[in-house]
Amino acid sequence: MSAVAAGTVARRPALRTRPWWPWLRKAFWLAFFALLGYLLVSQARSIAWDEVAQTLRALPLPVLLAAGGLAFASHLLYSTFDLLGRRAVGHRLPAPQVMLVTFISYAFNLNMGALVGGVASRYRLYGRLGLDEMQVTRVMAVSMVTNWLGYLLLGGLAFALFPLTLPAEWDISDAVLQIAGGLLAAVALGYVAACAFSRKRSLALRGQTFTLPSGRTALLQLAMSCLNWSLIAGTIFVLLQGQVDYVTVLTVLLLAAVAGVVTHVPAGLGVLEAVFVALLGTQIAPAQLIGTLLAYRALYYLAPLALAVLCFLFLEIRHKAPARNA
Repeated sequence: MSAVAAGTVARRPALRTRPWWPWLRKAFWLAFFALLGYLLVSQARSIAWDEVAQTLRALPLPVLLAAGGLAFASHLLYSTFDLLGRRAVGHRLPAPQVMLVTFISYAFNLNMGALVGGVASRYRLYGRLGLDEMQVTRVMAVSMVTNWLGYLLLGGLAFALFPLTLPAEWDISDAVLQIAGGLLAAVALGYVAACAFSRKRSLALRGQTFTLPSGRTALLQLAMSCLNWSLIAGTIFVLLQGQVDYVTVLTVLLLAAVAGVVTHVPAGLGVLEAVFVALLGTQIAPAQLIGTLLAYRALYYLAPLALAVLCFLFLEIRHKAPARNA
């Protein structure tokens, strides 16, 4: 561990000895739960539930089952991302516990944004299981790198080799998109090469030391992430029932994903639909596109969120029960 990291670790226990620390910690988590509740209510109110139900009823059952299966496979795969972090950090939490925490955090992240979902919920749940802040941060870093590594490669190849005709008002030429695609793919491959061949294996960042994984692990990260993005695109492709080819759906999804990140809108509300309508509105009626994306949100966002909330509440109740009985 670097000297900076050691200093950071030394300061944190001192902070926790302050008499006001328990109150500050309790206030933070009360604010977190209040924000979580507010976002859940806001999300529920923003959804036209009658339109979602109508859209789902209009789809053939085999299509719904196939799309639901792909969505389930994607969430199951993503829940293994933190297992790579477990190996990097060296903690000994059982795999089922790690996967459950990752599933809950991912569902929260999709629907309520990275700060509440991917970050705060992980600190809360992993902290309950005995991990300290530095361990949780490193686990999250591995998971985030894994997620975006596949995006960089798939997005790079899609933008470079299969560029879409973008709306004129976007003011982005095919050449610019292809160059950007080449750069994205180069970053992904550069990461794998660095993991495989770099002599410098560690990086100090904000008081923490991060170690490069092996080349084999980097390839595993890349494969897992590429498969996950492919499953997400497959969910939408199945719901569109073959009206657009798969590569086009994947490319539009990748463009919409980065647009959602840039706008910082929880669940990319409106962003996903706007990008799909702008790029595919000449091939599919906008009303049908929006209906399909409502079905996608129901399967990939809302159903996992409902399950994640139940799992989160179960873990909270189970953790507090021994304290009340003590």
